Amino acid sequence: MAAKKGKQARGGKRADGKLTTGSRISREVAWWLWAALAFIFLEGTLLQARMIPSGSMENTILVGDHLMVSRLGYSAGIPFTDAQVPLWLNPKRQQVIVFAPPPGEGSNQDLVKRVIGVPGDLIGIRQGRVYVNGKRLAEPYILPDPQDHDSVIENFPPEGSALPAGLFAPGWAATLRSYLRNGQVRVPPDHYFVLGDNRGNSYDSRFWGFVPRKDIIGVPLFIYLSVRAPGAVWEPGHTGERLEAYLRTLIHPREMRWKRLFRTF
Repeated sequence: MAAKKGKQARGGKRADGKLTTGSRISREVAWWLWAALAFIFLEGTLLQARMIPSGSMENTILVGDHLMVSRLGYSAGIPFTDAQVPLWLNPKRQQVIVFAPPPGEGSNQDLVKRVIGVPGDLIGIRQGRVYVNGKRLAEPYILPDPQDHDSVIENFPPEGSALPAGLFAPGWAATLRSYLRNGQVRVPPDHYFVLGDNRGNSYDSRFWGFVPRKDIIGVPLFIYLSVRAPGAVWEPGHTGERLEAYLRTLIHPREMRWKRLFRTF
């Protein structure tokens, strides 16, 4: 008996060759599932977006800069967790990196700093000048503050046996001396010493220690958006203010830093 028009046939199609409602729904669900899996793969292994809420990397990176970060070769995120797997690439000296915050620092936001010391390097800072393996490091990117040159943070590691109370993270204060070699700090294997370009306004390796290789997420590629707005707007929990900042650029285009768009690193 011939199939009637509209009756379901094999392959999820009706006799007239059109897909049944159930087949259309199944294909739509499958398409969205593959799209979600592709996004998870890309976000976990290739590219991620980051916003900058602090001025620790000025003037290289400004508050309100939005970065596209490459994870390719550096790390692979495990879906639906905060865990990640280190890959084959390692950052080079003076390269800007994105990494997970040190434990116990009360922040869940990834950090952006510049690698100053790689494994095996000897690091010393005197009057704001950085020395790596005994040679002064050329740093045209820093935002210096001459008034800080005699401060503890611009003379690292501190001279003498006593560390300033409350300045360093407890774990770092307890272990810092074990890394000293002739008044300098030796970077251990699989770790990195990082600093912010805005040296007087950066909470970095001077205060909490080295960055383990396993915590490095990737490297910034370029700035895809840059909006003038207070730093608090970009902190977690300020979604409404953030949306307002984006919308304000439509009414006041000068709130967008147009010249910073697509600036590479």
